[in-house]
Amino acid sequence: MKPSDDTKDLLKACRTGFETHTQFREQLPKIVDNIVESCHDEGCFEHIDAELIPSLESVIDILTRLREILFPGYFSGEKLDPANLRYKVGQSVDVLFESLSEQITRSLRHECLRYDQPCIECVSLGYEEASTFLSSIPKTREVLATDVRAAYEGDPAAKSYDEIVFSYPGIFAISVYRMAHQLFEQQIPLLPRIMSEYAHTVTGIDIHPGAKIGESFFIDHGSGVVIGETTVIGKNVRIYQGVTLGALSLPKDAGTRLRGKRRHPTIEDDVIIYAGATILGGDTVIGARSVIGGNVWITESVPADTKVLLEAPRLIYT
Repeated sequence: MKPSDDTKDLLKACRTGFETHTQFREQLPKIVDNIVESCHDEGCFEHIDAELIPSLESVIDILTRLREILFPGYFSGEKLDPANLRYKVGQSVDVLFESLSEQITRSLRHECLRYDQPCIECVSLGYEEASTFLSSIPKTREVLATDVRAAYEGDPAAKSYDEIVFSYPGIFAISVYRMAHQLFEQQIPLLPRIMSEYAHTVTGIDIHPGAKIGESFFIDHGSGVVIGETTVIGKNVRIYQGVTLGALSLPKDAGTRLRGKRRHPTIEDDVIIYAGATILGGDTVIGARSVIGGNVWITESVPADTKVLLEAPRLIYT
């Protein structure tokens, strides 16, 4: 039986499609060669023949396990009681020590070999720094407890401490910041910034791990908050969504000229900064107990006990 004309057309279309696919696949070796060649261009970035950087997946797992220890019973997924607490915490600390040591070692070794730094015995130092970090957890827990209380006292919508710990993005961002800041203070490269940028991705709150933030810190709502590297924040400070604590306009070569220098403001104790406020500059100091209104733009210091507000806008109804 001879194939019908319709069948012939289908077979022809199939052959044509296969031939077209083959023609395009034959172009792939040249495409690959061009991509590989571009890796050697001075203007492009590559990470070839370099040590592994910390793993984002491992960093997320470390932060998850740390939250389970910082807030026992909230995020463990299983019931904790006085009888099994020591056992469960011991398990978590053991896993954390191995994982954190590896990621710290990766960070140190990467800096040594990538940038020709002097050898610092990365593996042994990784163990030492992981132990130092884990030893700091009780102190970090104490400070985070003040942050949770500040959130409860500063937000009438909060029904309980549990609600704050479980669900407030500000507390999550502050928790990650306090862990990343500890590693930053230990001068661990890469890892603190990876942690803080993960929290930034999740919450929209961008806190550089180098910032210095006192206890009882509360970020309400949170989205769009930016806190720069050299910011100093005192105790009992409350800020709202969209607040920027940033640097003044930077010159083209700012990365070289200003790296490591004060560029961000100082916020003294008991200050409230409302939504959308922008405070810029390393010489700018907001005095204690001041209130900064929404949407203001500040590049000069404000004395203590001062309110800074915009004039009421004139509304137009049509």
